[in-house]
Amino acid sequence: MYDVAIIGCGVIGAATAYALSRYENKVVILEAENDVADCTTKANSAILHAGYDPAPGTKMARLNVRGVELAKEICAKLDVPYKQCGSLVLALSESELPHLQHLYENGTANGVPDMKILTKEETLAMEPNLSENVCGALWAPSAAIVSPWEYALAMTEVAVRNGVELRRSCRVEDAEAMADGGYRLTTTQGTVEARYVINAAGIWAEKVHCMVEPASFHITPTRGEYYLLDKSEGTRVNHVIFQCPNELGKGVLVSPTVHGNLIVGPDAVPVNGDDTSCTSKGLEFVKTTAQRSVPSINFGESIRNFAGVRANLDVDDFIIGEEPEAPGWIDLAGMKSPGLSAAPAVAEEAVGILKGHGALGAEKADYKDGRRHIRFKELSAEEKAKLVKEQPAYGRVICRCETITEGEILAALHSEVPATTIDGVKRRAGAGMGRCQGGFCGPRVLELISKELGMDPLDILQDKNGSNVLVSETKVGGKSNG
Repeated sequence: MYDVAIIGCGVIGAATAYALSRYENKVVILEAENDVADCTTKANSAILHAGYDPAPGTKMARLNVRGVELAKEICAKLDVPYKQCGSLVLALSESELPHLQHLYENGTANGVPDMKILTKEETLAMEPNLSENVCGALWAPSAAIVSPWEYALAMTEVAVRNGVELRRSCRVEDAEAMADGGYRLTTTQGTVEARYVINAAGIWAEKVHCMVEPASFHITPTRGEYYLLDKSEGTRVNHVIFQCPNELGKGVLVSPTVHGNLIVGPDAVPVNGDDTSCTSKGLEFVKTTAQRSVPSINFGESIRNFAGVRANLDVDDFIIGEEPEAPGWIDLAGMKSPGLSAAPAVAEEAVGILKGHGALGAEKADYKDGRRHIRFKELSAEEKAKLVKEQPAYGRVICRCETITEGEILAALHSEVPATTIDGVKRRAGAGMGRCQGGFCGPRVLELISKELGMDPLDILQDKNGSNVLVSETKVGGKSNG
């Protein structure tokens, strides 16, 4: 019997596991995919929002601002790429200027620090590549950018180090309350019993909730498509650039990334389930809309298009709390934007609920926090020489675009939450994130996975289950099968 079972290991589940790992409790994470952060968390705008969007008094408003504060501390402690670059919300016509004032008042009520409404001249002085149609902007210096999958992964790694059990490829298929309290979860890896269940299942949270009680909320999976542009476009803007938001969300943004690229998107299209297909219509909308803010973006430098699906709700707030008809069942649902921003604060809410039940043990005296991630290209010449002398694999470059070494890939394959797929290595070490998107290093990464993990090359996946890279052997004993 576990004390707590967390369903889902996106950034919300990861943050919750990280928070709970400080206590003397038996905790398990049940993740349906073969890796953590492999759904909404890996495919979003990577923005830590300042917190002026949510309506004052909502959970979103309170947890956004608190979450951004905590994220800055956590990223520093866990060596996660983070940059507090600030954001600008543009008024692209005189008629939009009153909305900037509305957002400013929202932000003030929510406790967002140091905001300012800028004139056209002040805005263009900060971002000269913006459209001449800009009439003003809301400046929020507390907004930041982050590597979302590394953020979730780092918190998961520390949780696992401190005793949390992680089960990947473990989909929850049913749940039932037990007569003496707690829940019995039927999964693809057998039965799991837990006194408390935390539902952090992302776009599937409504379906998971309905396993025990009808849900009082409804989730509409909503796809957003993106452009990721080469580092040659990475300084086109230096801050996160928003347009005035609308009923579909925060709209199409233009932003630098912590890895030096430029990201543009998303649109907002309701879909069935985890439909991450990209469409010509969606990408054209993103491109045309973004050019209203930054006309000079060179979309010819696009190195990848991708889409993510977020959990839009029928109410404009997060669902956080215990189901009244199912004691011990705690929902952390509807984590659309600013879910990434709020994640560690949402985790605090879950911890608070468990504390209210007296369900947490004592804090661990031997808790091991902190994390260091070696990024070879960021080391000094002296540090590189010393590391290569100690571990020669760091002297062999595998990914030329990003200068990622064999040592970094080996570390990803033997970490506390090891990679088992090519994209898993990409998310941990960065191999394949450059201009050629793995065209050069992909086969070598596959070879290293096979060698280090003892896997048949035919079984190695690009990413999710079913994404096999190789389907058959073409030569046996030097002779073609064809």
